[in-house]
Amino acid sequence: MTYPLPEILLLTLCAVLSGANDWTAISIYGTKKLGFLKRFLPFADGTPSHDQLGNIFAALDAEAFQACFIDWAASLNKTVTGVVAIDGKTSRRSLDKAGGKAAIHMISAWSSEWNLTLAQRQVDGKSNEITAIPELLELLTLKGAIVTIDAMGCQREIAAKIISKEADYILALKGNQGSLRKDTELFMTEQAAVDYDDTTVTYHETVEKSHGRIETRRVTVCTDIDWLKADHNWPGLKSIVMVQYHAILQDKTRAETRYYISSMTSDAEHHAKAIRDHWGIENGLHWVMDMVFRDDECRIRKGNAPANFTTIKHAASNMLRSVKGKHSLRSKRHIASWDDDFLAEIINT
Repeated sequence: MTYPLPEILLLTLCAVLSGANDWTAISIYGTKKLGFLKRFLPFADGTPSHDQLGNIFAALDAEAFQACFIDWAASLNKTVTGVVAIDGKTSRRSLDKAGGKAAIHMISAWSSEWNLTLAQRQVDGKSNEITAIPELLELLTLKGAIVTIDAMGCQREIAAKIISKEADYILALKGNQGSLRKDTELFMTEQAAVDYDDTTVTYHETVEKSHGRIETRRVTVCTDIDWLKADHNWPGLKSIVMVQYHAILQDKTRAETRYYISSMTSDAEHHAKAIRDHWGIENGLHWVMDMVFRDDECRIRKGNAPANFTTIKHAASNMLRSVKGKHSLRSKRHIASWDDDFLAEIINT
């Protein structure tokens, strides 16, 4: 029997859109929904078994498949604007002890404005994000966008890559940048003590109240940093940012101060929005992968199959979001499982 790759991909995508989370469920879907699938492609020899599906996706070139995903995602929105958040996620159950393979770790680029995954790249582990992020950025058209990355991505090479793509950056600072982090914190702390009399800053503060919780965020941006640029020679650096967070819940309080470097001279309100938008990748992508697509429960482990199946799930997430309506992604998957016309609408969007 012959199973053309377009048929296999269509089967897998339709099954995942309809709630399938493993090869067995996809194989059963193919048997039960063969008539529906034939609306789009011949499926002359039917659909593969779960073992055949596993073998095919294990052998499929993961990087080439991810490149196809990037091209498709780019076709959905020609111009990327606003915040592009870069972050990584590990699929915990993809760990293959018997095969000696670590759990896969995927770096994703998320458009906060379009609420879509733009690109992804598999890396061997969190420590290799530093080398994978520039490769991911190279695949994207970023002119005019703001790239936000957590402290792991706060590297000169990454900053230079973003600037070369005619984009801006906001990069989180932690201990991995040593003296840059210390100098930024010392300067902002000293200036705050004298109410910033010796420099020029902008402020933006928000207070949110919900379910007995009060959260205050105060963002301070300073562009008077010639001394810092001279000392550290950081590509494109134009401002430093301090975010002071304070939360009160009943009798408990939590306070935290975070620091960032930025290639922008815009005011604190603009920076505050971009930093807040960055965290959209947690709810918009990571949470969806775990809670809607059950990513952390997925036991697919063989060869390239874990990375390729993650690509399928990201494509399914983007397609579900493209269908307008009040239903949640979870509800849309449920509806797609029994309403063929709704699923056809998703496929044709």
